[in-house]
Amino acid sequence: MFHVSSFWLAPAITATPATAIVLAIQAKRTLHPLALAPGLGISVWHALKVTWVVAFLGYRVVWRSFIFPIYFSKLRNIPTVPGVPLLGQFVTIISRECGVPQRRWHRKHGPIIRYYFPFGSERLSVADDALLKYITVTDPYNFPKPARAAQWMQRILGKGILLAEGRNHALQRKALTYGFSTQSIYELMAAFWEKSLLLGDILRQQMEDAGETTRSIEVLEWANRCTLDIIGRAGFGIEIDCLRDQHAPIRVAYQKVFNFGFFSRALHGLQAFFPWSKHLKSQMNRDMEDAQKIILDKATEVITARIEGSKNSKSSRGKDILALMAEENLRLETQGKPAMSKETMRDQVMTFLGAGHDTTATALVWTLHLLSIHPKIQTRLRDEIRQYMPYLFDKDCRHDPVKLDMVNPDALPYLNNVCREALRYIPPIPMTVREVRNEFTFGDYTIPAGTIIYILANAINRLEYFWGETADDFDPDRWDKLPETAGTNAFMTFLQGPRGCVGRKFAETEMKVLLCSLLSIFEFERDYQTPDPERW
Repeated sequence: MFHVSSFWLAPAITATPATAIVLAIQAKRTLHPLALAPGLGISVWHALKVTWVVAFLGYRVVWRSFIFPIYFSKLRNIPTVPGVPLLGQFVTIISRECGVPQRRWHRKHGPIIRYYFPFGSERLSVADDALLKYITVTDPYNFPKPARAAQWMQRILGKGILLAEGRNHALQRKALTYGFSTQSIYELMAAFWEKSLLLGDILRQQMEDAGETTRSIEVLEWANRCTLDIIGRAGFGIEIDCLRDQHAPIRVAYQKVFNFGFFSRALHGLQAFFPWSKHLKSQMNRDMEDAQKIILDKATEVITARIEGSKNSKSSRGKDILALMAEENLRLETQGKPAMSKETMRDQVMTFLGAGHDTTATALVWTLHLLSIHPKIQTRLRDEIRQYMPYLFDKDCRHDPVKLDMVNPDALPYLNNVCREALRYIPPIPMTVREVRNEFTFGDYTIPAGTIIYILANAINRLEYFWGETADDFDPDRWDKLPETAGTNAFMTFLQGPRGCVGRKFAETEMKVLLCSLLSIFEFERDYQTPDPERW
């Protein structure tokens, strides 16, 4: 029986007869059960609740999980991964490296596949060249990020170019293009070299102080500290100094964001689907709030100083990306054209700080891992670096600014190939997700609004119908003789088109400089006392 709080109708004694009758009837309806069957007493509200639960389960389990996806969905003609829609392939997906199950399904079922999340929720994975071009180049703003996923990421990355959509994204990209041009990146080379060489010097000094010739280190931690220092100097003209101070506030903030246990990871993922869960009183949410405040305060401090600086004489302006962005924004304002607000520029700083350091560090570490298990490739790359930059191998000359100023990392062909191949083989961002805004037709398929589409670089980058029979091999030489099928959309590490990574040249150059610095000092071998990171 459904119990409610009892109340006595004492006011009915002094009320008018009509009022007393109405109140009495209402009280009777509330307090006395309605007999639905002999011997069974149940309140109306209880019956309604049971009916609602049964109806909801019937809708989710019978209609949405079986009847609709199999017989009525507009996506039903798309090749579908075998399985029960009620459960879907969710467990398989979350228990494997991102993109690996879809890679296997594409090989078996073709370039456009449908699979299920629990309760018949349909998902598409796309690896078709023409459809990828349509999504990324032809009509990119018809495929925004799902709103819940964007809200989850905004807490740390702000509403910068990574999460902006439509006209706002186009405006932001236009304002950022000059700062991320090839020429602008080359002018930042001194900052790249300074921090990359410092990383090598610190690691070598630690080994010398300990009297060691071999040491096992957690490279990712050091790589993150170095790339955060680089984005601080080259991106914003500030010193974060994580390499010398592991307790630098901004670094501690990102450690709270990215380093957490199983329960926190589960809650982190839950927030993409249930935004209210970010208000739960968990350690992860407290850490996220602390980190968000530190990052937001730093971004506000940086952008305020830079906006003021951009209004001064030209000689006082720096060459960092933020200075160029502020200068371009001021030019647009003076011409009466749409420009970014202070808040939008602040969000760009948040985006560059978060996405700009972690992805490059991850790419660097995966490259070192691949070189450690392919020693011949590592030796060949080191020999090329020695040929082009012999002074890097001399402890007394490696910091010579004149020599470093003459260096162009893009001039090393094998270095280019190694970096491209590492980024293809293990992309640091293995996927992106999009939601269809307006229904569209592709060939025989009708894709309705609201459809969730995954573009999985970790699947596309290693499919045989793009890369040939050696798609699963780590082979830098492939870039000297690519098959005709390996077109633009076969390499989705940075996406393509207007939504492609605006910082691609920055990341690639940074990665090359870091490799030159480290390989001129160290030889890398895999520590077989630790689990193989490629095997889950």
